[in-house]
Amino acid sequence: MTQQDNPLDDTDRRIIAILQADGRRPYSQIAEDLSIPASSVRYRVQRLEDNGILQIVGIANPLTIGFDRFAMIGVKVRPGTAREVCRRLSELPETSYVIMTAGQYDVMAEVICHDTGHFTDLVNERMHQIDGVTSTESFFVLEVHKLAYGWGVSRVESLALDAHTPPAPGTVGRP
Repeated sequence: MTQQDNPLDDTDRRIIAILQADGRRPYSQIAEDLSIPASSVRYRVQRLEDNGILQIVGIANPLTIGFDRFAMIGVKVRPGTAREVCRRLSELPETSYVIMTAGQYDVMAEVICHDTGHFTDLVNERMHQIDGVTSTESFFVLEVHKLAYGWGVSRVESLALDAHTPPAPGTVGRP
């Protein structure tokens, strides 16, 4: 979906910014902050979710909840197979992030495994068996210093802290 297919207005961007700062903020409070009806907030959030623009989830640091192997894996593929490899990698329960890239690797996948045996099985027995995968390189995460998902709109912090102040014209949603 392109920006033209589903344009976001300033209210959509402000709702996204507020939810990125606090995904549990009540719609009634968001409505009050933005001076719009709570039903409008509910409708807009539902529309944003239905269109794949917004997903509200809880994010945990996997290294603190029993997953010992957290890694990024660079994947090289046979020409013309990157999209299919991405689709197949996305089906694996261990992948949390799969992207097609330009550069040394055709695909990057973030994986989360319980232990070394689980990771070994994932890479050798399942990833390498995907048609099109020619090689992989693993990058183990040793420590997580930032785990945030606040992209897509600018001024997230200021909007969340001062939602009553209307944004300056032309500033919301632009870096």
